[in-house]
Amino acid sequence: MASQKILTKHPLGKTGRNIDREKYDTLKNAILSALRESDLTHTQLFSRLNKNLKRKFSGNISWYGETVKLDLEARKIIERTASKPQTYRIKSK
Repeated sequence: MASQKILTKHPLGKTGRNIDREKYDTLKNAILSALRESDLTHTQLFSRLNKNLKRKFSGNISWYGETVKLDLEARKIIERTASKPQTYRIKSK
C-alpha cells in the first residue's frame, strides 16, 4: 500500500512539497509540543527537534522540520514574532 502524502503550503505562496503524511505528523507534533512550552528561536526549535527525534525519525530532520514549520506558518497555526531575535510561537486564536 502506498503511503499517504500531504502537499505542504508555504507562507510566501511558493510551491509546497509533497511529503509522507506520517513524517509530516511526526514533525508537526514535535514542533507544536516544543512551542507549547515556550516561544523559541529558529536555532532553539531545531536543536530541540534534532534532540527529540534523533533516533525515532528516518530522514533529514532539518529539511522536514523546515518544510513542516513553513506549512504550519502558512496555515496560521504558528507565527513568527517581530522581536529580535525572531521567535516562533503557537498562534493564539
